[in-house]
Amino acid sequence: MNTAPLLQVQDLCVDFTQGQGKVFQALKGVSLNIHPGETVGLVGESGSGKTTLGRVVLGLTEATRGRILFDGEDITHASRARRRTLGRDIQVVFQDPYGSLNPARTVGDTLAEPLLSDKSLSPQDIAQRIAEVLQRVGMPADTAQRYPGQFSGGQRQRIAIARAVIAKPRLIVCDEPVSALDLSVQAQVLNLLKELQQSMGLAMLFISHDLTVVRHVSHRTVVLYRGDIVEQGDAHQVHEHPQHPYTRALLAAAPVPDPLIQRERRAQFDLARQALTETT
Repeated sequence: MNTAPLLQVQDLCVDFTQGQGKVFQALKGVSLNIHPGETVGLVGESGSGKTTLGRVVLGLTEATRGRILFDGEDITHASRARRRTLGRDIQVVFQDPYGSLNPARTVGDTLAEPLLSDKSLSPQDIAQRIAEVLQRVGMPADTAQRYPGQFSGGQRQRIAIARAVIAKPRLIVCDEPVSALDLSVQAQVLNLLKELQQSMGLAMLFISHDLTVVRHVSHRTVVLYRGDIVEQGDAHQVHEHPQHPYTRALLAAAPVPDPLIQRERRAQFDLARQALTETT
């Protein structure tokens, strides 16, 4: 891409102090870029550091060393006031569609919140924007008057996505946005994210443990293992021709419905794990 990166992660390190003064290195000098309109998939198992990286981008976790640049601005240690204004440009879709929406507020109230700081919008403008975004994510017209508890998990995640895009951000961090959903619903939500990314020109950091899911939505894939990037490149290339043993192990671990293929994959997974052990 010829355009400058929208997000730059430069030599990012995050250390956590554990019991008896021990230090756990969650991220060890991670660097990656995301360009405008690009989706970068960040994949790894639990404990790989992928969610920690997303939280640093969002300002929810402090970086120990390194920098986060957004549109050329260093936001690594941005103030609370600056983080509030950055919320117009950087949004998030969390994993849990049940816990990410306030059950005591109507969907309309939840969707209106990101728009209230824009004094140029009248109540009628906000209502119109809510109606438009709900239609865009495939939700019924009366959704705004109802409460989250009246919807299924997949519908709640559509509402969470609507909340993320309603203020027309430039970057969305998607942290395992489909892992809590049934497989059939996962496909619907992934297709929705792809459509919104393309039609709105959004940049996305898509975090997942599933290499197949990442391939479906991403332009590029970055593989994290124990806080280090071990492989990155074109999403199709990384999925079809993984070079690192850990990437091959992730691919082999993905479940398939055919028991014979699953048995073969399990054998591939064991071989990949053995190779990984020999390289670390």
